[in-house]
Amino acid sequence: MLRVAIACDKGNVSQHFGHCEEFVIYEIEGKEIKRREIVKNPGHIPGFLPKFLKEKNVDVVIVGGIGARALELFKSEGIKVISNVFGNEKEIIQKFLEGEPEETSKPCSNHECKEEE
Repeated sequence: MLRVAIACDKGNVSQHFGHCEEFVIYEIEGKEIKRREIVKNPGHIPGFLPKFLKEKNVDVVIVGGIGARALELFKSEGIKVISNVFGNEKEIIQKFLEGEPEETSKPCSNHECKEEE
């Protein structure tokens, strides 16, 4: 079973990871969604969210923008990150099931994303 968390704002992939409204966590077996759960973002505390999502047994995080430090923290927790993603959360999970988008290690270059470290 694979657990994929999408950082979301109003049904769309959030462009600022640490400031997203919620995480939509999908449990996936093979190419089939078994469960969809919405978890409110408990708050932006630097370094907290990677551990929080690890405790939720998340394997992959999908987000628009994310800072370099958060990327490193996810890597240290063994969680893959797919960033620079735009669009509706339900469409993105379907693309994920089809093999897109792929893992990336490119941090956001927006000055506001540095706050997410």
